[in-house]
Amino acid sequence: MTHPDTLPESERLKLKSVLAGCPELDALTGHVRAFGKMLTQLQGDQLPQWIKAVRADDLPSLHAFVNGLERDLAAVTAGLTLPWSSGIVEGHVNRIKMMKRQMYGRAGFSLLRKRVLLAS
Repeated sequence: MTHPDTLPESERLKLKSVLAGCPELDALTGHVRAFGKMLTQLQGDQLPQWIKAVRADDLPSLHAFVNGLERDLAAVTAGLTLPWSSGIVEGHVNRIKMMKRQMYGRAGFSLLRKRVLLAS
């Protein structure tokens, strides 16, 4: 999970030997790194080229991932391009759902509302 440029020399050599022994893993690593670069640098315009490169390799697990991306390609491209994120909203929704689960479904909306307001 560490960026390859920040690995210690011993770890970098181990990684190089593992990737040299398995060409499929080497290809998979390259595709994952390219996708990570698109994700962190907001380069969603490169997604179609990345999908073509993945399709060219025989990597069934990545093909399944690409199929999922293609189901809503416009939304994925926007998510990889635009600087906005719904992460904060998703965090609040997750917190409210946890509060609701803690009440075992016995409380109505009014009690849930009070708990949410008092918790913040």
